[in-house]
Amino acid sequence: MSTQQGAQQGSELFSAIVAAPFGAIGIRTEDQRVRELVYLQPRFHEKDAQDAVAEQAAQQIERYLLDPDFRFELPLFEAGSAFQKRVWEAISAIPRGTVKTYGRIAKDIGSAPRAVGQACGANWFPLVIPCHRVTAAGGLGGFASSDDENGFHLSVKRWLLRHEGATASPWQQQAIWD
Repeated sequence: MSTQQGAQQGSELFSAIVAAPFGAIGIRTEDQRVRELVYLQPRFHEKDAQDAVAEQAAQQIERYLLDPDFRFELPLFEAGSAFQKRVWEAISAIPRGTVKTYGRIAKDIGSAPRAVGQACGANWFPLVIPCHRVTAAGGLGGFASSDDENGFHLSVKRWLLRHEGATASPWQQQAIWD
């Protein structure tokens, strides 16, 4: 199976696919709510929205990609444990253009940095819950349950932080833009 055929078959999983500067964003909907947002590699092609909620999500993602100050208002599927929801609430409070470390979030909610990192990796709604704004104390950290420094997901995290104008250390001090 060719890569393009694989991407076309994978696109069936999504109610819409929005092109992004780093690849694409897949939107899954269920019961008139957003079920999941997924960062997709560039081999995925745009897909028109299959329902009204997917259309709403696609429009809001496109607005965010043009304006990092855009604030999402989407009906989200109920997801996550009580702990994950606490982490996601703390992440959602991080202003655009700034970052917090896993350790800082952990201290704020009375937890451990590793548990915060795991909750970030379990985020069903990236962009809406901006887990890209959470970094390690000594650098960029992981993203979308990936820590491959040269991999796709960390390149997405770098793009999102640049897009939002984040300049706070410690991550800017490292060669994370490569």
